[in-house]
Amino acid sequence: MNTTHPAMTLYGLKVSYFTGKMENYLRYKEIPFSYQSMTAEHFERIIPEATGARQMPAIQLADGRWMTDSTPMIEWLETQWPRHSIYPDDPLQDFVCRLIEDYADEWLWRPAMHYRWSFAAGRAMLGHLIVDEMAPTTPLPRVLIRWSVRRRQKKYFVDGDGVTRQTRAHVEQGYLRLLDILERVFTQRPFVFGERPTLADFGLSGPLFRHFANDPDPAMIMRERAPAVYAWTARLWRTRGSACGTGLVTGIPDDLLPLLAEIGATHLPNLVANAAAHARQQREYSVALQGTSYTRLPVSQYRVWCLERLQHRARALPEEVAALARPLLEAQQCWQPLWQDAMVSSGYDPDQQVPFGRGLPVYHVPGP
Repeated sequence: MNTTHPAMTLYGLKVSYFTGKMENYLRYKEIPFSYQSMTAEHFERIIPEATGARQMPAIQLADGRWMTDSTPMIEWLETQWPRHSIYPDDPLQDFVCRLIEDYADEWLWRPAMHYRWSFAAGRAMLGHLIVDEMAPTTPLPRVLIRWSVRRRQKKYFVDGDGVTRQTRAHVEQGYLRLLDILERVFTQRPFVFGERPTLADFGLSGPLFRHFANDPDPAMIMRERAPAVYAWTARLWRTRGSACGTGLVTGIPDDLLPLLAEIGATHLPNLVANAAAHARQQREYSVALQGTSYTRLPVSQYRVWCLERLQHRARALPEEVAALARPLLEAQQCWQPLWQDAMVSSGYDPDQQVPFGRGLPVYHVPGP
């Protein structure tokens, strides 16, 4: 971490999904920043007063402005610190990076939270770590606060996000498939697209670095089943833009096609079903994915926006690039929801203020 004349302060937790993603990015880019634990006061009062939403992480710039939401934060930071860009020059690679990032941010959230809060060892460890960082001086009994945190997280992010006895096996199989796919990739090259990290790596680092490689149960699986993936998490953490290779592979390598197929079979149809329910003003929706039925999933306006942005980016590709993309992505079930289905409209961030917008929550979750 470069803290010499920091350009910003990153508020988050050392076990946080998106804090880890942002730390990896800032370290690689060698952007001067300081880290500040997001205490309960930050989360409940300071951050909401500054941004209009309780979100983690949040960044305060040296000029006093606040930012939230990792994807638009990275997009803005790339305009300010363009050296060692994480976006490939190849427009098709660039689009696939953004698709992988969205899958990592939104679809892998469910298995990451399941493995953290459904297993006794993870619940116990994370209950301690979160309370110790967020409430180091609380006068309340710590055992009670830890119990409350464990209960809240499982209620909203596991039980309330479609993880049931009927879906649990599918949730876990998705993690195992991801490990098998990435193990083949990282035995061939250090990062997703070659010698240097791209947005795809930083997106995947959200769930893989601070959850799957850190929490007891998924970490044991990763070490034994996918040691090259485990090594990649450390490699990304220590890599700096000024001291790594620059070469990327040509086009979309064959070993990434199974990952695109997984996205086409899970993440994209889930986004489509969520968007359709949002258009009908429903609060819940159901969707069948790879033979597993998920019911009573909470409708997310933010995820409609995610699909909306992907559709806009896909349809903005130059004609010659789209011609190359179509047979590749059609075979992986990724073409229709992005290029052929009707454009969705989220109503999220209508004034295009992210990452500086106010009152733009990613998740609508009641307070503790």
